[in-house]
Amino acid sequence: MAEIPVTAVRRARRRAPVRLPGPIDAGLITVGRLTTLAIASVRYLVTDLVRGRFPWREFLLQAWFVTSVSLLPAILVAIPFGVIVAINVGSLAQQVGASSFVGAVNGLGVIREGAPVVTALLLAGAAGSAICSDLGSRTIREEIDAMRVMGISPVRRLVAPRVAALVVVGVLLCSIVAMTGVLAGYFFNVYVQHGTPGTYLNSFTDFATAGDFVVAEIKAAVFGFLAAIVAAHKGLNARGGPKGVADAVNQCVVLSFLLLFSTNILITQAYLLISPPAVV
Repeated sequence: MAEIPVTAVRRARRRAPVRLPGPIDAGLITVGRLTTLAIASVRYLVTDLVRGRFPWREFLLQAWFVTSVSLLPAILVAIPFGVIVAINVGSLAQQVGASSFVGAVNGLGVIREGAPVVTALLLAGAAGSAICSDLGSRTIREEIDAMRVMGISPVRRLVAPRVAALVVVGVLLCSIVAMTGVLAGYFFNVYVQHGTPGTYLNSFTDFATAGDFVVAEIKAAVFGFLAAIVAAHKGLNARGGPKGVADAVNQCVVLSFLLLFSTNILITQAYLLISPPAVV
């Protein structure tokens, strides 16, 4: 048997061992990749819109798909959400003798927090998981690699239209959820809790402002953007066959929820610092 050269043994000993990234390193790597993907998506969106090369067909298909999987669940979730807020607010207002403020509290709660949160849940749970599954399936079938070989950017062709679709649909979905939740709370308070319609509407119009709705729409746009970026990142980095796609979808939903709820806290706190509530 031939002996292994001494120089080869020494080189093997000097070779550094492979070190797997720890949780902190893996988190930083993920943040870096998400940031890079977000910047590239925005750059392609802006340049393609300016040059008239934006893939409108793909955008419309994705917008219709996201709407079809999110619209009906959004309405069905917004109705019980508005009723639950009305039940708790109405019972508490009757206990403290502040029934005249039920409309303001219910409406502001639904517009400021209820509608953006429901929109975030549906964008991440329904639309985001579907996008991640689609891109993950393309990745394991090596379609993404084939696009790169042909000189086609997957970010420009696949990711950018989905990001734009989730942003636009998220804004529209937030409006529908806010309107449905406010109406559900109104009808429940008037016809079940025997509240006064005029008092409900007057308190709502006295305290609610256009800024509250604008902030809710900004939240929805940001949530749609983040959900699309996370879904695209997990889908494009899926590995290991169908099981890898399933794991990517699971990670996409969990990471999206954590990121969206954290962003919701930051935007709400920033809005309250910039525009503090007026003292009555």
